[in-house]
Amino acid sequence: MIKKRLSVAVFGGSFDPPHIGHQTIVRKILDLNLFDKLVIVPTFLNPFKSTSHASPKQRLTWCRELFASTNTIVSDYEINQQKPIYTIDTIRELQKTYIVKYLVIGSDNLNNIDIWKEFDKINSEIVWIVISRDGYQEGYDKLRKYISVEMDIRMSSSYIRESGDMSSVDDKIKYSLSLNQNIRKKMNIQDRIDRIVKVLDDKKAEKIEVIDLRDTDYIAKEVIVANSFGGKHTIALYEHLKTELKPKGEEFLGAQESDDWVVVDLGDIIIHIMTPAYREKYSIEDFLNGLNKREVQ
Repeated sequence: MIKKRLSVAVFGGSFDPPHIGHQTIVRKILDLNLFDKLVIVPTFLNPFKSTSHASPKQRLTWCRELFASTNTIVSDYEINQQKPIYTIDTIRELQKTYIVKYLVIGSDNLNNIDIWKEFDKINSEIVWIVISRDGYQEGYDKLRKYISVEMDIRMSSSYIRESGDMSSVDDKIKYSLSLNQNIRKKMNIQDRIDRIVKVLDDKKAEKIEVIDLRDTDYIAKEVIVANSFGGKHTIALYEHLKTELKPKGEEFLGAQESDDWVVVDLGDIIIHIMTPAYREKYSIEDFLNGLNKREVQ
């Protein structure tokens, strides 16, 4: 199968330090279900700032820890350049790997956004996701196309820096990470499978089979195989899974897509959505059931 480039939104910033406000932004953006992945890009140094408080390496580590359980990719591209990088240059670099469709900004950036390097080119190619903040209501008319996301939490990196010792940020992030891990642990695998099967069944998938591989050394604990009608229905089933399951905490680690066969990686669960012809040709369930038999022998 030809690997399809992921569509992404890009969320750049100093993250000095990252905090619960950033977590809320990420959650709300992911809930839009508009793209495959959110790429978070900590800056080496904002082109409009002269310094940062925490080191680039520390901010990168914080971001990776804080967003570890979300459908995101934390990019070290700008930090590796060891100099301020303009947004247009980051977009060009990411476009070598992804399809960059959206760019996330705060509404406080709108007043001066037209002085960004090659703003007109960025504006002509992407859709802006604007995080709305109190007191910043002007400048939307500069954007060709945008989606506004309301922020209902008042928190900033400067507030954290001014209200206490920066060293405490490590503890706050570790606490946040432990909460995310506890949430995942509470998601019983059988409940998740039942939820997946229900979505597939509701959306007219056929011959749904669940294969338990927990007693084998296979890469996943469970595999779900289902028939589509073919064509757009195969992709539509995958989109329905994302729409229904992401808000419930399911993490989509990757996927390979075509009109005939979609493979979805949820870590411990893998889903195959196939046309009847492809399912008969490749006999996925026969192979997987054979793994169980070999383990028993």
